[in-house]
Amino acid sequence: QVQLVESGGGLVQAGGSLRLSCAASGIIFSILTMGWYRQAPGKQREFIAQITPTRSTRYADSVKGRFAISRDNAKSTVYLQMDSLKPEDTAVYYCTASSSSWGQGTQVTVSS
Repeated sequence: QVQLVESGGGLVQAGGSLRLSCAASGIIFSILTMGWYRQAPGKQREFIAQITPTRSTRYADSVKGRFAISRDNAKSTVYLQMDSLKPEDTAVYYCTASSSSWGQGTQVTVSS
């Protein structure tokens, strides 16, 4: 059974940083593309970042240069380092494995 568990969300002031983690189980983590999406109130879920098994990365324009995705295959964990946070980054952040399995999400709130 695939399980993705996000952690690391919280309340931070604008300009601050957070690091999200997503621990995976029940999958062969090292061969999967892992990603992060977010969903703000009243909005559709949107792509944020992904990292392939070869560690190639891709980012949404809205977070490029501020967010960094990484992975630790030994721990079956993917991370999202978020710097220079803005109030518009406020959302529930979801981890995904190959866009087919999803975590429950972690809330990130950025105050102005």
